[in-house]
Amino acid sequence: MVVERGVRERFAAAFESAPRAGDIRGLALRVRHGEQSFGGELELAAAFAQAAFASPWRIAEVYDAVAEGWLGEPVGGPSIPTSERSPLAPDEGFWPQFWDLVSAAGLSAGETTMRTAGLAVGLHPDFQAATAEVCAAYPAVLEAAQAGFPARTRLSDIAACPAGSLGEEFYRLIVDNGFDLEVLDREALGLASLTPPLDYLNARMLQAHDLWHILAGYRTTALHEVAISAFQMAQFGHTYSAMFLAMVAASGAVRDRTFFVMLMDTILTAWVHGRRTAPMLLIPWEEVWDRPAESIRAQFGVTPYASPYPADVFERIASSAAAA
Repeated sequence: MVVERGVRERFAAAFESAPRAGDIRGLALRVRHGEQSFGGELELAAAFAQAAFASPWRIAEVYDAVAEGWLGEPVGGPSIPTSERSPLAPDEGFWPQFWDLVSAAGLSAGETTMRTAGLAVGLHPDFQAATAEVCAAYPAVLEAAQAGFPARTRLSDIAACPAGSLGEEFYRLIVDNGFDLEVLDREALGLASLTPPLDYLNARMLQAHDLWHILAGYRTTALHEVAISAFQMAQFGHTYSAMFLAMVAASGAVRDRTFFVMLMDTILTAWVHGRRTAPMLLIPWEEVWDRPAESIRAQFGVTPYASPYPADVFERIASSAAAA
C-alpha cells in the first residue's frame, strides 16, 4: 500500500504541531466516539510519532492523555516528569524510511523489529542522550541498572527448572517455538556502548522479554506483541516500543477505522496495565524462575493483562482469508 502524499502532509503537519495534553485528550475522546471529522486517527498517530521520534520526554504525557480520553478514566500510576523543551527533529531522510515501513505488508516479526530499530539512524544526534535522561526518571530504572550490564541467559539454567515453574514455561516457550533465547544479538546491536541506563535496559529486555510475556499475561501473538510494547513503554519509557507503536498506529490510521480502533483499544489498555503495575525491572528473574508464575506475581504485584480482544485475532483473520 502506498500512502498518498496528502495523507503524509497532514500527518507531518500534526507531527509539527505537538498539541498539549488537554487537546490530545479531547481529540482521543472524539475519535473514539466517531465525533471527529476524517483525519482524527491520523492526528492521534502523529502525536504518538512526535513523542517517539522527537520528544521522548512527552511519551507518558501523550499516552496518559490519549488513554484518559479514549478509555474515559484517569490512568493513575506514578508521576513521570515531562518537559517544555523544543522537539529534536529527525533528519530529512527519516520520513521516507518511516512511510516505507508503514506501507510494508507481510513482514516477519524479525524484519519488523530490525526495520523499526533502523529508524533510529535518522533521529537527531541528541536523541539518545535525551532518551537516556527520560528513561532514568521512570520508577526503579536507576535502581535496577545498578546491577550492571546483564550476563547472558543460558538455556541450561532454565532447562533445569522444575515442572510448573516460570523457568519451565520460559524454556518450553523458547524451545517449542524455535525462539532465540535473547531475541536479538546484543553484540551486533552494540548495546553495551549505549548511554546508561539504555545499555542495561535494552540488554535486560532482550533477555527478559519472553519472561515479561509469561508473567504479565501477554501471549506471543501479533496483537499481544503490540500490547506488550505498550506495557514495556509504560514501565520504563522503552524507546524501541515507542517507535514500534508509532509505526503501528500510523499503519492503522491510514488503513481502516475498525483496525485502528482495535489497535488503540489494545495499546491503551496495555499502557494502563503497565502504568498500574509495580516495576517488573526489579524482579530478579534468575533467583525466582524456579517458582510458579502465580507465586511470583503475588510477590511482585503483577496482575495478568485483560485483553479486550482474543489474543490471536489477527491470526484468525489471516487464516480465514487464506481459506476463502
